[in-house]
Amino acid sequence: MTREEKLNVIEDLTARLGDATTIYLADISGLDAVTTSDLRRACFKADIKLAVVKNTLLAKAMAASDKDFGELPDVLKGSTSLMFAETGNGPAKLIKAFRAKTKDKPLLKGAFVEEAVYIGDDQLEALVNIKSKEEVIGDIISILQSPAKNVISGLKSGGGKIAGILKTLSER
Repeated sequence: MTREEKLNVIEDLTARLGDATTIYLADISGLDAVTTSDLRRACFKADIKLAVVKNTLLAKAMAASDKDFGELPDVLKGSTSLMFAETGNGPAKLIKAFRAKTKDKPLLKGAFVEEAVYIGDDQLEALVNIKSKEEVIGDIISILQSPAKNVISGLKSGGGKIAGILKTLSER
């Protein structure tokens, strides 16, 4: 690879890192061709972009990026694959599900999710439990709808009279 090609790769990686809000670093070394193909297919179905990168080029791209990756560059040893996703827990769920078949791979090296840095494979369960924006919005809407549902059901069961409505609402 020429110096110019390396610079182009670093620029491309820097742009991708800058655009992404969810970045996972994983080790998929040791997977055979069939299993790697299955992983790539699963990533495609889950709308996760998977790319194998050179650690030195990724470290330079991280340094050139305007994001603070904290201790994430320290895990760039051995084989490294990048996973880009729109949802914070998508790659973690995929890794966990894929491990049910392969036992120990892919191995989570670290993750950058919404400006938070997670280091080590022991963080996988915490990453799986992160709620997406849509899930949080759904939770908020259901919490806000609950009192309104109580008032509506109180109006229906109270027979339309103020005393009946107040009695029904006070029981709830």
